[in-house]
Amino acid sequence: MARPFEAIRLTERVYWVGAVDWSLRDFHGYSTNRGTTYNAYLVLADRVALIDTVKAPFRDELLTRISSVIDPADIAVIVSNHSEMDHSGSLLDVVDRVKPDEVVASTMGVEALRSHFGGDLAVRPVKDGDVLDLGDASLSFIETRMLHWPDSMFSYLPLEELLFSQDAFGMHLASREMFADMLDAEILQQEASKYYANILLPYSSIVTELLARVRELGLAIRTVAPDHGPIWRRDISTVLGWYERWAGQAPTTKVVVVYDTMWGSTAALARAAAEGVELGGGHPRVLPARATHRSDVATEILDAGGLLVGSPTINNGIFPSLADVLSYLRGLKPKNLVGAAFGSYGWSGEAVGQVEAYLREMGVELVGTGVKVRYVPVDDDLNRCRELGRLTAEKLVGRA
Repeated sequence: MARPFEAIRLTERVYWVGAVDWSLRDFHGYSTNRGTTYNAYLVLADRVALIDTVKAPFRDELLTRISSVIDPADIAVIVSNHSEMDHSGSLLDVVDRVKPDEVVASTMGVEALRSHFGGDLAVRPVKDGDVLDLGDASLSFIETRMLHWPDSMFSYLPLEELLFSQDAFGMHLASREMFADMLDAEILQQEASKYYANILLPYSSIVTELLARVRELGLAIRTVAPDHGPIWRRDISTVLGWYERWAGQAPTTKVVVVYDTMWGSTAALARAAAEGVELGGGHPRVLPARATHRSDVATEILDAGGLLVGSPTINNGIFPSLADVLSYLRGLKPKNLVGAAFGSYGWSGEAVGQVEAYLREMGVELVGTGVKVRYVPVDDDLNRCRELGRLTAEKLVGRA
């Protein structure tokens, strides 16, 4: 009888035994409109290894997929590359069912798993460079602290030249096509860039160091198997190149203009600023905050050089949708941006100054004094905002 969930063979020895989550639409504040996968991998060897588990509700799916290849009780080792609950949520139940010889994780991973599950879970720490003997195969470990948790590590299977890269090189994308080369290239880049912008951007310097270290180690990599999204078995240089570019955060002439409006005045200023960007030789991307998720704003900023923020003043402060976006962006720590603030007000007008304070805190270089307009902008006000856009673009064109 056919099983409801089957493992998918990736290589001679490795099977995908994870789960597809078609319904996920939010990942701690990041919109996941295409769902996700929780990837777990089975390595067949004299000592069978399971690489990561899955989110708790998908435990039975994981076990059923494993059962389509082997008896789960034959698993000798469980490797936890990353202790976040979408990868370790079912770990205790799987350990209870499988009763492996050992569970291994990085030193910080041991601490994290004990904090999640208490002291009853026995976990052996492995260090950077350690090798796990599987009999007729082996796994080596590379610590990747803060990509994107302190516990994160890679596992490498030399016999198959396969890198289990946990949350690096992945994306939130639910699909029955398990390989990147089976999916639309544009969608791949969209979702990979969104993932990088919203998960890994604050750690870009570490990404750069890691890519250099992988090159120094001289690892032969035929397959990259991340914890989310499709597996890369061809054109691996593509995703590595994306990461190198995104980590560098080199500014372009693209300018993100994000705004909200109460009665249309700040919207008019945003349109004028966008025209100014074009006049200055830049490429505006206009995003109304009320209709654009914060994580989509972050994605647009990933390959931008400028950020113009427009907010009306409400209750002596920033409009709520802009406060949400700016607080989120501040945590992601984008670099090498220039920009400015603008907005309309009725009687107090604090929002523009508060936006400028956010931008300074984010390290955005202000190209000019923010444009504040009382009530409805006249031609002179619109021209001032257009000039702000032009100055922003010209600053970027001069750097290009």
